[in-house]
Amino acid sequence: MASKENNLYSLFAELYKEGQNGEYERALKTANRILGLSQDDEAALHCKVVSFIQLSKFNDALQIINKFPKLLPKLEFEKAYCLYRLNQVQDAFKIIDNIQNPSLKVKELKAQILYRLERYEECFAVYRDIIKNSNDDYEDERETNLAAVLVHLALEGSKIEVPALREHTYELTYNAACQLIATTTDGDKSNLVKAEKKLRTAEKLCRDSLEEDGMTEEEIEDELGIIRVQLGYCLQLQGREKEAQALYTAALKKRPDDIALVAVASNNVATLNKDQNVFDSKKRMKSATQDGLEHKLTSKQRKSIAYNQCLLALYTNQGEQCQSLCKKFMQDYPDMSIEATTVQAVQLAREGKAKEAVTLLDKQAKGEHYLPTKLACVQLLLSNDEREEAIKVLESLTETEKSLPGIVSTLVTLHMADGNRDRASAVLKNAVNYYKKNKESTGNLSKLWRQAADFHLRGGEVAVAAASLEELLTASPSDTKTLAQLIVAYAQFDPAKAQSLSKRLPPLHDLAESTDADALESSNWVIGMKVVKKKVEPSPGKPEALDKKRKKRKRKGKLPKNYDPNSQPDPERWLPRHERSGFRKKRDRRNRDAAMKGTQGAAAGASDQFDITKMSNAKPSPNPRQSPAVESSGPRQQQRKVQQKKKKKGGKW
Repeated sequence: MASKENNLYSLFAELYKEGQNGEYERALKTANRILGLSQDDEAALHCKVVSFIQLSKFNDALQIINKFPKLLPKLEFEKAYCLYRLNQVQDAFKIIDNIQNPSLKVKELKAQILYRLERYEECFAVYRDIIKNSNDDYEDERETNLAAVLVHLALEGSKIEVPALREHTYELTYNAACQLIATTTDGDKSNLVKAEKKLRTAEKLCRDSLEEDGMTEEEIEDELGIIRVQLGYCLQLQGREKEAQALYTAALKKRPDDIALVAVASNNVATLNKDQNVFDSKKRMKSATQDGLEHKLTSKQRKSIAYNQCLLALYTNQGEQCQSLCKKFMQDYPDMSIEATTVQAVQLAREGKAKEAVTLLDKQAKGEHYLPTKLACVQLLLSNDEREEAIKVLESLTETEKSLPGIVSTLVTLHMADGNRDRASAVLKNAVNYYKKNKESTGNLSKLWRQAADFHLRGGEVAVAAASLEELLTASPSDTKTLAQLIVAYAQFDPAKAQSLSKRLPPLHDLAESTDADALESSNWVIGMKVVKKKVEPSPGKPEALDKKRKKRKRKGKLPKNYDPNSQPDPERWLPRHERSGFRKKRDRRNRDAAMKGTQGAAAGASDQFDITKMSNAKPSPNPRQSPAVESSGPRQQQRKVQQKKKKKGGKW
């Protein structure tokens, strides 16, 4: 008995020493030897569980804890940690949340679990409590984690008061830059410039820090990859896409071990490609959707990648795949159903199924998405030349929406394109009546009144135009031009009102006071510059030289040689030479004797027909085109065709 106790004592001493030295494989063997002597020894079991955790054998550790339920009260932290590392985060939180009077390490594990569950406000509260009530060597790590939580709170638009954090390490500087990016708005992008500077500072701090720690160049580059990809994202938001793409590509060429980094960089490269270079994008999206990423990326990152996958299927014209991906996307992220439906509708429209696309979009036309969805339907229909259907969709809107200036303008344009002026006029009338009745303010409506008035004046609807001009005059009472137009309009159907309104016009003498009649007469705004006579004042030095007007001498026209004024000119004088009736085409030298000689073997009398000395003395016709054709017998009735020389390229005519 004493020897057994001595053996246990020596084995525990050995186990303690191995634990202190980090020799966990040997510690496992020693713990098993102890359990061989004492099967239910809790200390040995505890040491065995810890050794498995240190060796990342979390399933083995869980098996021991589950096998000995009596150990659970003492090993709640270890069980929760194993579940957390095995990505069973919800189960881990249930255990850790039920621990009474949690220790510091329990609080830190709880904060990590809350971060993975994306419950950032609760996580922020736990970290703030830990930092307040702790004082050890892990202060920098806790501040870094707190800064990461603040980034996500900024992305969510949380109003939590942000504490001031130090930036003396590259991790803290990096997170500070991420926070600036998260708080960037569309109107003000100054934060992006500050974030870029911080990221470049973080890159330098990272290299210096890791070189001091004796890290290899490969390890340093692996750590720098995260900073460089984030810098690329910052540059991409600034519109510097080429620089961003260079950073993403360089980071991916290093083949980093972090699959989350590869996924983010690959997704961002695909977004830069857009609808170009789709084959490269397909390769990138494979890397961005590999297995295991569901536990490495946040839900927002996974959502963006899944949506980009749908868009890529659209760009590559993979109709069935696009539809199936969009359906899965809507199931996983119901809050993005309108975006997925839009992608589906565009795919259907590309296949020539515009009406099906509109039906699909109509189902999503609810609440705040109602008007944008209806306008998307109109765009799809117009892109497929379904003009009448587009008009029906616009006319199905509520009265308020139909009276919006942009929609009024669209409807008028579409009706005028169909040649239906009456319907266009009715749209403008309804809009004018709506704003007169409801007095709603939708910004500056003066352009709408002006366009409506001009339209109805051109169409001869003077009374309707007057109503629009009245509204325009109410908006700007000092507009003399509008007042004058209104008076002209009333003069055509209500002279009395035109007379009363004319009293509001400024008096004529007020307009004439500031007008210089002499300046108007001498100015050249009425007639062209060439017609206005330039008045030249005589120079005091040489008055006689400028008084005389220089006369241009007329030259006599040249007449051709042998000109006879009594004879009529040749009527064909303006025709080209080859079109004149007396033109004789020059014979080709190679064929000049062909008509004068008979062919070999011809009849003896045949040559006389072509002998010029024996031809009849008949007077030739003045026009060679009218001369009678000479019929010849023999095997060759036609002359050899004259081959005209081709004009060389670049030569002269």
